[in-house]
Amino acid sequence: VQLQASGGGAVQTGGSLRLSCAATTESFRAYTMAWFRQAPGKEREFVSAIRASGGTTHYADSVKGRFTISRDGAKKTVYLQMNSLKPEDTAVYYCAAGNVISSTLRDSSKYHSWGQGTLVTVSS
Repeated sequence: VQLQASGGGAVQTGGSLRLSCAATTESFRAYTMAWFRQAPGKEREFVSAIRASGGTTHYADSVKGRFTISRDGAKKTVYLQMNSLKPEDTAVYYCAAGNVISSTLRDSSKYHSWGQGTLVTVSS
């Protein structure tokens, strides 16, 4: 499945952004969808995921309570609503898709499809 991420930009601390990730195929409905991010000089890290069945959501501790992941099957799109942004949220954000079970959804190697990344910059 091909993924197209969008919605990044530059905001000040405390601001909000909504990232979108549009999929090209109906098989989107069957996949766990996730967001990862990579800050300069750091490894890619898990941000959030939403399961295909039931829509169970998962979050990294660093974003819990501030970010919300959701998916729209009709639009084949997954969203990441980011509120109360902090400078440490600055990174390139990537969406990913895969047949991933709950115990491994924080492992980027388990995802087979990736979007191109969208840059989020939060200034203090």
